[in-house]
Amino acid sequence: MSNSSSISEFLLLALADTRQLQLLHFWLLLGIYLAALLGNGLISTAVACDHHLHTPMYFFLLNLALLDLGCISTTLPKAMANALWGTRDISYAGCAAQVFFFVFFISAEYSLLTIMSYDRYVAICKPLHYGTLLGSRACATMAAAAWERLFRAGPENWRPLP
Repeated sequence: MSNSSSISEFLLLALADTRQLQLLHFWLLLGIYLAALLGNGLISTAVACDHHLHTPMYFFLLNLALLDLGCISTTLPKAMANALWGTRDISYAGCAAQVFFFVFFISAEYSLLTIMSYDRYVAICKPLHYGTLLGSRACATMAAAAWERLFRAGPENWRPLP
């Protein structure tokens, strides 16, 4: 008989111990979350609906707004639920999923910001070649490369820790 234990959940540090501060944190996080949803939703709607905004810069901005929605939706709902209901635990699988998706969305955002900086470089330094260097196919390929990290590093490639 061996002495072993398994981890089924993690205990999180509470932002505050008093109920009033927990509710204040919930309302503050809810306000931040709704502002992010509204702002990114408005950007996505404006770019999708207005045909004058169908340019590479706004295409990348639309992708950045979608990645930001994913990033903020990864962690804030669980933090709000913990603050509202006074819980302090998260399952091991839930924690692993949050870390995976948060790292994916952040790394995809950095990749997309790099692509957006290249777009601005070409627009400023090589304006006559802008249409040929950043056509719709090139933009779609670069955006797909930023999103592709999820499919290449999916759960089937995860290895358990030794």
